[in-house]
Amino acid sequence: MKNITLLSATIAVLGLAVAGCSNSDLESRVTRLEGRVAELEGKGVANTRATATTQPAATNEPEMKPDGPLPVFTFTEEDYDFGKINEGDEVEHVFQFTNTGDAPLIISDAKGSCGCTVPEWPKEPIGIGEKGQIKVKFNSSKKPGIQNKTVTITANTFPKQSRIKIKADVTPAASAE
Repeated sequence: MKNITLLSATIAVLGLAVAGCSNSDLESRVTRLEGRVAELEGKGVANTRATATTQPAATNEPEMKPDGPLPVFTFTEEDYDFGKINEGDEVEHVFQFTNTGDAPLIISDAKGSCGCTVPEWPKEPIGIGEKGQIKVKFNSSKKPGIQNKTVTITANTFPKQSRIKIKADVTPAASAE
């Protein structure tokens, strides 16, 4: 049931994020949904309201762990808070990681939850015991208030996706009247 709840919340967040980042109301809703998804993932809380329509589809089967050696992300931190910034500021943070697994780590993709959050990641394999970094840039233009953004990293790890998160309290720009 937890997987269905998380999947539903993730689909809702992605659906709203695809609509664009310029609508403040929409962005606020996405932020709240991302916070709820993070809360559910962190606390292991499952939605107890079951309905007949919540049958897992064939595509929702749990990811199977592949046989053999696998790489492992070990981040020095998975969350970063920029604190208070001004609307319009462009800030960035570098997330450091080490491949603590038993095979080379290959990152195939990294996507921000919104177009205002842009990750840069290494395109070459990260060897066993080697370090790497993912730089995340956040553009706070038209993003007043508390902002919670997620970067989803797809790699040859188990599970295939990992997440890092940024947060900022964006002070609204003075309106020109």
